[in-house]
Amino acid sequence: MQSERLDRLERALGYQFVSRELLQQALTHRSYGSGHNKRIAFLGVSILICVVAARVFAPLPTLREGELSRLRAALVRQETLAMIAQELSLGDYMRLGEGELKSGGFRRPSILADALEAIFGSVYLDAGFEAAFAVVSHLFEPQLMAIDPKQAFKDPKTSLQELLQGRRMALPQYTLRATRGDAHAQEFEVECRIPALDIVVYGTGSSRRAAEQDAARRICQTLDGK
Repeated sequence: MQSERLDRLERALGYQFVSRELLQQALTHRSYGSGHNKRIAFLGVSILICVVAARVFAPLPTLREGELSRLRAALVRQETLAMIAQELSLGDYMRLGEGELKSGGFRRPSILADALEAIFGSVYLDAGFEAAFAVVSHLFEPQLMAIDPKQAFKDPKTSLQELLQGRRMALPQYTLRATRGDAHAQEFEVECRIPALDIVVYGTGSSRRAAEQDAARRICQTLDGK
């Protein structure tokens, strides 16, 4: 059964591991015990940054170094990684300690982001940089294809504010609704409310600011379709 589950994950990743042990390690949180994914995640984030930098460098030849750096940072931030991990249902495959399971660690953005980074590192250890490059490119393709250089350097809260001002509406109201988890791995939940449009959206993040940005991003996506 476990083998079949990992088969599904490999198909979603677009990569079949030679060593399943490396994939298992990437999916093991430190709360589970030894052999966890922290070291591989350290390697994976370096690979991720390199691949994303290469993928945005060539198609955007007019952007300056600072602009490229901000664009890269937007693509590799925790919120983006957690979103991709959720699309992969990565939380369903995680090996977590009892405490993290009870507290919903399989949904925590920081844990999901670390696991995805660790997967990139495990692919590199399993088959080298070209294989890791292909997996990162495969998973980030929707984000890379959606890049709009004119909007790339605006954070979601700024974009939402400008969108509402353009419609002559009041600014959104952000309210902290919940804080979960231990001090070293907290998750914040923020409500973003736009009374004029009767919209209420919730965002989560590893800080209040990140949660506000997540909520603003969700509203921007909703309003773009209207």
